[in-house]
Amino acid sequence: MRMAYFVDEFPPFFRGGLGTYAMEITKEYVRRGYNITVFSRNTGNDPTNDIWEGVKVHRPLLLNVADVLPIVSPGDVMNWDTGGQEFFMETIFYNFLSASKLVNGLAGKEGKTFDIVVAHDWLSFIAGIISKRSMKLPLVVHFHSAEQGRTGNGSATVKNIERLAAVKADMIVTVSYAMRDELMKYGYPESKIRVVYNGIDVNKYRPGIFSDEEIRKFKEEIGVGDSPMIFFVGRLTWVKGADTLVMAMANIVKEVPDAKLVIVGKGEQESMLRQMVASHGLENNVILKYEYIPEHERIKYYAACDIAVFPSKYEPFGIVCLEAMAMGKPVIVGASGTSGFREQVIPFGENISGFHINPQDPDDIAKFTVILLKDPDLRKTMGINARKRAVEKFSWEIAADNTVRVYEEAILLHEENRKALYEAVCECKIPDVNPTEKSS
Repeated sequence: MRMAYFVDEFPPFFRGGLGTYAMEITKEYVRRGYNITVFSRNTGNDPTNDIWEGVKVHRPLLLNVADVLPIVSPGDVMNWDTGGQEFFMETIFYNFLSASKLVNGLAGKEGKTFDIVVAHDWLSFIAGIISKRSMKLPLVVHFHSAEQGRTGNGSATVKNIERLAAVKADMIVTVSYAMRDELMKYGYPESKIRVVYNGIDVNKYRPGIFSDEEIRKFKEEIGVGDSPMIFFVGRLTWVKGADTLVMAMANIVKEVPDAKLVIVGKGEQESMLRQMVASHGLENNVILKYEYIPEHERIKYYAACDIAVFPSKYEPFGIVCLEAMAMGKPVIVGASGTSGFREQVIPFGENISGFHINPQDPDDIAKFTVILLKDPDLRKTMGINARKRAVEKFSWEIAADNTVRVYEEAILLHEENRKALYEAVCECKIPDVNPTEKSS
């Protein structure tokens, strides 16, 4: 299979879970012998043409559009902050330049052929739509989230891009049944939607990677010492719930005074979180690290923690939960609204791997965190079950197998529709040909 693959994040550029997804799933495609050509955003320091782990990567250089932003940006985008406006226009340029590279360059001038176009989230949907129309290829769009859910309402322009992509696509892939239900609520056709869970590299994320001494030294370095450690990693935005977790911490320390919460990430809540820690008198219990950390360091944080807590208010899937589970850690996750966490974490029974909580309620978060902090045997049982579930249900091999089935379905559907259209126009019948038969 030859894929033209549009994705905003790709190594070495990561902003969140999408980059991790693209990195891992394309490695699986290469192992299967598929030909993948990725079109991704250029940060300004990246090569425009590259080969990464057997994947051909094109990253068009973008332009500084600051002077023309006010006259070319959609009205609702102009209500974004300056960084948001520039990001939107850079995204549009990335889409147009990438689609042109595929349609006019690779396919037009170089004569390269492709079987399918794949586009991830609104950040790449425009390129996918243009390429489908120009090259008459099937299009599969991946919804890792949706604008209305992740922002509370959000940009009408972005929502229109998402709706158009859903109309033009042959198939829609999304990351959980919760996300499928959300898309259906917005009127997207159920017949097009397929659910494929994300995966985890269970060999990279596994217990026992570090010695006890290495973990002890690491906990000293980050200021935890020998205290019980609660870990959160993610974007510091309202949907991720770090603010609610800090509020919960005020109650947690009443029961477990030496507990330490480590928050790692970046986002618009940085100043607010710092103020919250001070106002609750939690300077000795909350460690704020405002940075993006590389994967190997993130794995060390998981290894060091006793519990991972992700109180997201909106989380269509949430790879961080799988990462913690694969590391053998019990997890406490937000399970209201659109929550892929609900489908990952078993909250009761003999296979219990974590707790579901109301992400809006600091008392609920505190209650279940304290239960785990005070019960090491339960933590151990949950951790074993979490690792087992990650290995058995959420490997990247399984994710790749299920995604390829959708791509094959889209290719077949596209061919059937094209054949039906041709027969309707010319009023003739195209004979069926067995592809295994040799032409004489």
